[in-house]
Parts: sequence; C-alpha cells; structure tokens
Amino acid sequence: MDFGTAYAHYLLVLSLAPELKDDVKETFQYTLLKWAEELDALSRTQDLLGCYEQALELFPDDEVICNSMGEHLFRMGFRDEAAGYFHKAVKLNPDFSDAKENFYRVANWLVERWHFIMLNDTKRNMIYNAAIQKAVCSGFKSVLDIGAGTGILSMFAKKAGAQSVYACELSKTMYELACDVVAANKMEAGIKLLHMKSLDLEIPKHIPERVSLVVTETVDAGLFGEGIVESLIHAWEHLLLQPKTKGENGNCDKYGKVIPASAVIYGMAVECAEIRRHHRVGLKDIVGIHLPKNVKFQSPAYSYIDNEETVEPYTTEKMSRVPGGYLALTECFEIMKVDFNNLQELKSLATKKPDSITIPVVKEGTLDAVVVWFVLQLDDVHSLSTSPSEETCWEQAVYPVQDLPDYWMKPGDHVTMEVSCQDCYLRIQSISVLSLEQEMEVTKSFTKDTDLLSSGKEAELCSALANLQTSKPDAGEQICVLESTEIALLNNIPYHEGFKMAMKKVFSSLTPEKLCQVMDPHCEDNEMSSGTGRQNTVQSTSEPLYVLDVSEGFSILPIIAGTLGQVKPYSSVEKDQHRIALDLISEANHFPKGTLEFWLRHVEDESAVLQRPKSDKLWSIIILDVIEPSGLIQQEIMEKAAISR
Repeated sequence: MDFGTAYAHYLLVLSLAPELKDDVKETFQYTLLKWAEELDALSRTQDLLGCYEQALELFPDDEVICNSMGEHLFRMGFRDEAAGYFHKAVKLNPDFSDAKENFYRVANWLVERWHFIMLNDTKRNMIYNAAIQKAVCSGFKSVLDIGAGTGILSMFAKKAGAQSVYACELSKTMYELACDVVAANKMEAGIKLLHMKSLDLEIPKHIPERVSLVVTETVDAGLFGEGIVESLIHAWEHLLLQPKTKGENGNCDKYGKVIPASAVIYGMAVECAEIRRHHRVGLKDIVGIHLPKNVKFQSPAYSYIDNEETVEPYTTEKMSRVPGGYLALTECFEIMKVDFNNLQELKSLATKKPDSITIPVVKEGTLDAVVVWFVLQLDDVHSLSTSPSEETCWEQAVYPVQDLPDYWMKPGDHVTMEVSCQDCYLRIQSISVLSLEQEMEVTKSFTKDTDLLSSGKEAELCSALANLQTSKPDAGEQICVLESTEIALLNNIPYHEGFKMAMKKVFSSLTPEKLCQVMDPHCEDNEMSSGTGRQNTVQSTSEPLYVLDVSEGFSILPIIAGTLGQVKPYSSVEKDQHRIALDLISEANHFPKGTLEFWLRHVEDESAVLQRPKSDKLWSIIILDVIEPSGLIQQEIMEKAAISR
C-alpha cells in the first residue's frame, strides 16, 4: 500500500467534495495513521506534523486524530503539547479509553504526585505561612519565590502584605497551573509569574530591582537534590539585597534574607530487609545457576567516590511505612549543617573535601542502609523535620550499603563513612563496618609513638579507621548496574523456579515422538501447545530447541533454559555491561562459549532485529515478563513478542 499517495488523494477529494467527510472518515483515519508511522520511521518530523495539522483542519473534532497527534508529540518529547491533544480527545469522547490512559500517563509526567502530597501537608503549609508572614510583617516587603510550583508561597507573601511578589517556575505545566491558581485567588495583579529558571533571571529585564526576601522549598529528600545551593548562590549574587551585617538595625527592606534560613542533616544506620531485597543480590545460586564472585551487582543508588557521573546517589522511602519495618543500629547522628543566609558557606559546600564520620553501633544486626533526613529551620522560631517519626510530605533519603565483606554489626563496632556535597547532591560514600578488634589493631599501631595522638593526629587515625574496609573493584571484576526492581527479581527464587518448571513442561511436549513432518496433513501437532506456531519442521536429536527471552531488562532466564537440555538460548538485553555479566555467568556455569546468543547484538538494520535464528527454525519458547511492578502491561514487549512469534 502507498499510504502517502492515498493520503494526498483523500485531501484532494475532501477539499473538492467536503460532503463526503462522514463516508470516508474511518478509512481516512486509517490512511493518516499508517502514513504517519512511515514518516515517523523516516524521521520526517515536519511532514508528519504537517499531515496532522491538515487532518485536524478537515476533522477538528475527531478524537482519534487528536489522540494520535498527542502520541507522536509525546514520543518527540513535547509532553505539554501532547497533554493538550489527549485532553481534547477525552473531552470529545469521555469513553475513549486510549485517550484517557494517555492523558493520565502524561499528567503523571507533568504534575508529579508529590505536588498533591505536599499541598495536603497542612503542617508544612501552616509553618511556611507563619514564617513568611513574620518576615513580611517585620519589613521584608519585596519577595521572590524560587520554584513556585502552584504559587502557594507567593500567595502567602501577598496575603501577608508584601508590596511586590515575583515567582519563577521552569515547568510550563506548573507555570500555567500557578497562573490559574493565582487568578482563582484574585491575586494575579499582585504576583508577577515568570516561566523561567531563577538562574536566568536578570535585573531589570525580568524584575525591576533586588528583593529583600527569597522564599523557596526546592528541597528533596536529600536536601540538595533540587539545586537549592546553586539557585541561592545565584540569588545572593544577582537577585537579593546584601545580607544583614552584625549590629545593623533599621529598615528590613535594605538587606536580604532567605526562607528557609538553615538546615541540619541527620542520619541513622539501619537494618531493613526490604531495602536489602532491592539493592543487594543476596544469593550465590539461583535455581541451579551459580553467580560468580567476579560479577558485582550494584543498584544505581551506589557509586564510588571517584565516579565522574552525576547520578542521584540515593533512593527514597517512607521509612515509617516500609514493608517489614526497620531496625535502628545506631543512634541518630548529625551529618552536616548548612546556612542558606551565608554565601561563602554555600560556595564552599561544593568544593569542600569529604568529612569522615565514625558512629558507634548500639544494636546487633545487618547493615543495609544509612537513612537520612533533615530539620529545615525557616527562621529563629519556625522549623520543619522530615524525620521518619514525623508525618510529612517528604520521604527519607536512603543510601543502600553494598559491596562489604561482612554486613553484620554488634555493639562496640563502628560504622564509618565519608560525607560531602558533590555535584549539588548529598553524597554518603565509603560506608564500612569497623569491628572492635580491628579498631584496637589500628589504634595500637598508631599509638606506638606515645605522643602521636596528643600531637594532633586524631584526624589521621579516623581516616585510617574509615578506609580500613573501603572496597574498590578489582581489575578482573565486572560491575553490573541493575535497577532496584531487577535486583529484587534476581532475589526472587519462586519467580525463577516457576519459569524453570514452565520451560521444562514445554520442552517435554516438544519431544521427537510428538513432532511430525508437514507432509502428513492429519498431524494434530502441527501447532504445538507452546503457542509458537512451531510447524513445517522435523525435530531431530541433533537440532537444539531455540529459546528467546524478550523480557525487559536484565534476566538470567535464558541461562536457566540452557541447563534444561539441548537448548540454544537467546537474550534480548541491550546494555553491554549486562551482556558481559551474562557471558561471565554462562562461563561460571560451564556453558560452552557462544551457547548464549544476544538477539540484538551488532544489528544495525531495524528490519533484521526480529529475525529468527535460522531460516528453517522457529522459536520453541518465547519468554516474556510484561507486567510492571505497578501492574500495568508493557505494550512494547507484547508487540516485540508478537513480531518474534
């Protein structure tokens, strides 16, 4: 079919005879969608968008075309624009399930769920309101709200009597939402909303003069992850009046300050089976497959101190609700203080060398993570805590512990770590356990010179203790980074046992006795119960059974298949580090070299990606795990499996 020519003819016919619209509507939709797919595959973006614009001129109220336009825009990264088309499709047809699902998906992208949790946090709102009201009433009359979100802090300032209020918000969706919220509260004349990053604000281009008060809540579970340090350094240098000097009195609008004023970060070492399950592979053998020592699995929330990549070094959990709970192995300890009203301190955070911290263990258990929270001091009276014992909109930052020789701790031992603020993230690295016996050995070696400790060598001793068990990867090790869901899956023995039993069952149905030649028209087994349409073949003992795993992400299921007889397993993993790890696992389990093939390796031609292993063979089994942890079906994997079948 030449869909491009057909589409052009439809446009011509409908321009000459618009009365035919209703008669050809469905075939026009089909032609448009097919032609759009071809244009998309050829990366002809402008032509694709032009076709949809022409189609919407002819059928402005067609929900199918609106939805399809939204899908293409979303794939191109234009999520705000896509949301508009999905929303229009739903309004045109409230029962259009595809459009509804698309709209909810893009809405989750654009308005993250924490906005709702945050706005429902009454305590947080009341304390911020009180602190802003106190500042404005004491003379801080010009206000800049950085990262305005829905504009709630700006409205607190205006309601408190601020003369001029400016608010900047980078997200187009949140900016438009803030405009609606501010207008609904009849404050649009008193609050100037700016759709931009605070780092791009200029005086007098965007705001007429420096402000006396900056309010912000650009803090995440690890405090620094939303860029508060960078944005406040810029604000102090370019947007805020200079801070109050010692002993300075008079008009508050002559100097500047920030809400929140400061923060103290706290931590605690914990045992937590749920965190361990998602961040540490705790098995050496999975249904007969041996995991070799030279493959080190790590979650993305773990990196070495010399890792150059800027990766969020923690995950987050609501520790009070984590399944199975947790056990505190140390007392709560202070990690760091930061003064948001001190420009020099903010600047030194990023360049400061890591601090070593050594904390005594108070309870026996397995070290699984260091949990972190903070107390946000808004001013000298008002504060907010994100502690696990508080019911707030914030979760706690979790630094999983990985790659230790031994995770067991007891009272008398110590946990050591290094803390810093690198790449605008709070980083806690080189976490290790120091037993009482090891501590005594190191101390003994340092105190051979009786004057050593008294001559100011305590820091050197602490450093020696902290580095005692810090592990670095050996040259022969393969680091394999897996998502937390992939690690949890590797730790799931019933999952692998279930797949192994299912594969055994299918293999038993594919014995030579049950296969027959295609020339026998009465053969009832031409299409086998495996659902793969394995026909027109003769199975002989010299030919292997072909198994393809199209599951998303890292999977050892093809290796398990390879242990079940004369099998040629194929994996569809795409990352090089995953392929290397699977090769090493195959080698450790005495698979002949080349037994495990990678379906997508060295494939440049997209049409060749889904080819069978041999022209005269079909897959005996296609393995697919299509259910996301949320319960949704991954449509792309279903399509991949359908094509490969």
